[in-house]
Amino acid sequence: MSTESKKHLSQSARRNIVTALLNLEGAVVLALGAFLIFKALTTDSVELAPLTGELLFAAIGGLGLLASAYSFKKKHRFGRAPAVLANLIALGVAKYQFEGGLWFVALPLVIVAAMVLYCAVTIIPEGENK
Repeated sequence: MSTESKKHLSQSARRNIVTALLNLEGAVVLALGAFLIFKALTTDSVELAPLTGELLFAAIGGLGLLASAYSFKKKHRFGRAPAVLANLIALGVAKYQFEGGLWFVALPLVIVAAMVLYCAVTIIPEGENK
């Protein structure tokens, strides 16, 4: 196997990894939004304005991560920046989780975010969008 084909397989593998992880992250964010709706329906009082903002940001974030995954899958360029930004934010969230003693939540978040960041940054964009 030539060096160029090994490089191509590695690039392809990273593209598959980042696509799967971004799909997972997007699904988790959307599931958290659905959980917020469930909690709002089962509680006695609801503050509508904050709930609406949380649901809006959960929807935008989840759909943005899914769009970013689609971008990587189709070898477009527009998914890299949102993937990097979202996972840098996730690292900041994990820092506060570690400080709060929630290492069992923070550690998987750090691992996933680091993998997405590595794959997203090291994938070489193709010449033109397809």
